[in-house]
Amino acid sequence: MDLLGTFPMAVVMVAGTPLVTAVFLASAERPRAASLGYLAGAAAVVTVGTTVSWLATRTIKVNLTAGGAAGRWTIETWIDWFVVAVLVVLAVAVFLRRHGGPPSWLGRLQRARPAYAARLAALLLGAMPTDDLTMLSVGARTARHDLPWWHLLPFVLFTLLLLAVPLLTLLLLGARAAGVLPRMREWVDGHSWVISEAVIALFLALTLLDVLR
Repeated sequence: MDLLGTFPMAVVMVAGTPLVTAVFLASAERPRAASLGYLAGAAAVVTVGTTVSWLATRTIKVNLTAGGAAGRWTIETWIDWFVVAVLVVLAVAVFLRRHGGPPSWLGRLQRARPAYAARLAALLLGAMPTDDLTMLSVGARTARHDLPWWHLLPFVLFTLLLLAVPLLTLLLLGARAAGVLPRMREWVDGHSWVISEAVIALFLALTLLDVLR
C-alpha cells in the first residue's frame, strides 16, 4: 500500500454532520476563530484515534508473530479480514444514517467560541461510530503493511483540509460566501452518504486484493 492508500477514507471521516458543522461554524458570529478551534479539535482526535489503532495493530502483529500463532493463515491475513469486517460494518452504518438529516442543535452554533468548537469536534469525531470505525480501519491497515506512523499523516491532513473547505470558501469569497455556504450544506447533507459508500467500496476492494494475493 503506498503513502496515499488511506487518503480517500478522509471523505468518509468528514461526510455528514462533521462537515455540515464546519459549514455552520463558517457562518457564525466569529467564523474564523470558531472554525480554527474546530479544526484544532479535529486534528487532535483524528491523530490520536488513528495512532491508537496503528499502535494496537502493530503490537498485536509483533506479539503474534513472535509467538508463532499465525497457524495456517499469516498475521497479515487475519488483519486483512478484520479490516474487511470493520469496513462492512461501516458501510452498513453509513447506509442506515443516510437520511438522518442535520441535528437540531446545529442552529445553536451561531455564537460558538473556539474552545467550544474544539470540544465539539472532539465529540463528533471521537464519539460517532462511523468515524471510530474509519480511524480503526485506517490505523489497522497502515500497521498491517508495516508502514511507519507518519504514513497516517496524509489521512489526517486531508481530513482537516476537507473540514476547512467552508472556512476557505469564506476567506476566498468574503460576503458572497453567505449565498454559497447554505447550498454547500444542503449538498453535503443530501449526497455525502453516496460518496462515502463509494470510498468504502474502494477501500474494501483494496483490502480484499491483499487477502487474495
